[in-house]
Amino acid sequence: MGKLKGVIIAIILVALVGGFYFYVSNVGENDDGVAVSAVQDVLLRNLDNDYPPTPRELIRYYGDITKCLYNEKYTDEQLEQMADKMLALYDDELAENNPRDQYILNLKGDIKDFSDKNYTIISYTTSSSTDVKEYTHEGRKCASLYCTYSIKTGADYVSSKQVFVLRKESGSGHWKIVGFDIANE
Repeated sequence: MGKLKGVIIAIILVALVGGFYFYVSNVGENDDGVAVSAVQDVLLRNLDNDYPPTPRELIRYYGDITKCLYNEKYTDEQLEQMADKMLALYDDELAENNPRDQYILNLKGDIKDFSDKNYTIISYTTSSSTDVKEYTHEGRKCASLYCTYSIKTGADYVSSKQVFVLRKESGSGHWKIVGFDIANE
């Protein structure tokens, strides 16, 4: 009886060690072991459940989309999906001034022009959280901040600094982009 008990304990220990090894060797992989591309990562974000909570996070997500649009390979359907994500970040007034079909057409033209000039967005940085200027305008909470894109053009590197103005929606409490422009240096 003692031998049987020892064999059962040995089998359980071997199973535990084997299970632990299997777990450790598979940590960090998704279910099918496939890496997610930058475009897929941007498109997987569900803005209904995971909307950027701060002005800085909103511009970071906007920068991620921009970097994908101007650097990555994607289908026409994915381009339209990324454009929809960008439009979802716009304040109602800005979105109304950019009808979807015209917005996508303009975006395609901008991307082609960028590509024809052989530009690549290397990185971007947003204002630090302490440099975000929050204020009230016409009774609504607003914010302004910068995003600086580092762009490679041939062998040279240039930077493009944009200023973004955001407004907080009264209903949802989400920050939305009201406008943006190249910042005066």
